[in-house]
Amino acid sequence: MNPAPAVVTHGGAGAPSRFSDGCRRAADAAMAVVENGGSALDAAVAAAVILEDDPRFNAGTGCVLREDGKTIEADAGLMDSAGRIGAVAAISGVKNPVLVARRVVETRHFLLAGEGAAAFARRHGLCTGNPPTGKALAEFSGEACDTVGAVVRDRAGSFAAASSTGGIRSAMVGRVGDSPLPGCGYWAGPAGAVTATGHGEEIARRLLCRTVYGFLESGTPPEAACRQGVALFPRETSIGILAVTRTAHGSAANRDMAHAVLL
Repeated sequence: MNPAPAVVTHGGAGAPSRFSDGCRRAADAAMAVVENGGSALDAAVAAAVILEDDPRFNAGTGCVLREDGKTIEADAGLMDSAGRIGAVAAISGVKNPVLVARRVVETRHFLLAGEGAAAFARRHGLCTGNPPTGKALAEFSGEACDTVGAVVRDRAGSFAAASSTGGIRSAMVGRVGDSPLPGCGYWAGPAGAVTATGHGEEIARRLLCRTVYGFLESGTPPEAACRQGVALFPRETSIGILAVTRTAHGSAANRDMAHAVLL
């Protein structure tokens, strides 16, 4: 018997829990996809689109600015338990980079970057523009390294993970973090799906999502696996993790983290 569907979404480590209403809307959108027979991959995309469209989060319309004070570059990635991967890195002029990543899944590649990614988006009618919000302009200085993401289990028992971000505030133009990199910002396989948020360079150094997925493979419950993943980092490094398996789900963070669970 196949398991019931499950969706877990987050708005980023450091995104206040009072923003969890946005994560719940994202979870509702994902659950609507799977309840209508859609795949975990497309459900994760649907969740990420809602989060990208919420200007409170550092993704899509809420992307932060790079060090020049005017450039927006976004990263996004997704993967399902069949091993399908699509990602974009340092893409500009796109309100929903996760939709471009979803299109990449259908190509012979798994990651497109920079102007090539933007050209690909234009060919598919997805280069919709993404000007900075007033919030991004007002908060140009300081730190931000939050990401949005989702993990999904569908009615067929398949899994998917998605991640999308505007990166670290005031980062160098061209900087790419963990979010588009499989095994770093997201991972999915027969044992479940994982996505992460936080400081991208540190996440990538530890292949965080593949590491946590390994915990799941070994039989660790997802809540404990997420806590083990967060414990790999010092408290000063912002980290959050979501995971879902065939029978359970879990989340952990060392910061306040807006998130939602829908079963």
